[in-house]
Amino acid sequence: MARASEKTPAQKTEAEYRKLKKAIALSGSAAVKKIGDDLMHRAAFLKVTLEDLEVKIRENGYTSEYQNGENQWGTKKSPEVDIYNTTIKNYAAIVRQITDLLPEGSGANIPDDGFDEFEMIRNG
Repeated sequence: MARASEKTPAQKTEAEYRKLKKAIALSGSAAVKKIGDDLMHRAAFLKVTLEDLEVKIRENGYTSEYQNGENQWGTKKSPEVDIYNTTIKNYAAIVRQITDLLPEGSGANIPDDGFDEFEMIRNG
């Protein structure tokens, strides 16, 4: 079980989803909200996945050793780095789609819930 200060991946995903949902709520269209809702779930999941991959990359590095046969050793890009690179591209594309759904100038109208400041303080 996660400590009180540590959130589970599901809790992190839900928090990210709520954050994105505030932005889409400014749109008046039900169709936009439905499309946005689907995209937000995916974006929230991808963001949490990226954070987890970043931790693994920091711990294990960008390369990993491999062995082909008995005498052939080498290093290669770690599998986490490949997954990270693909995931960050997908995340950026989804965020761009969500941004395109927002009404013009809506970013200034999103109320600050203090979460970003909390994250900055917590992560140092």
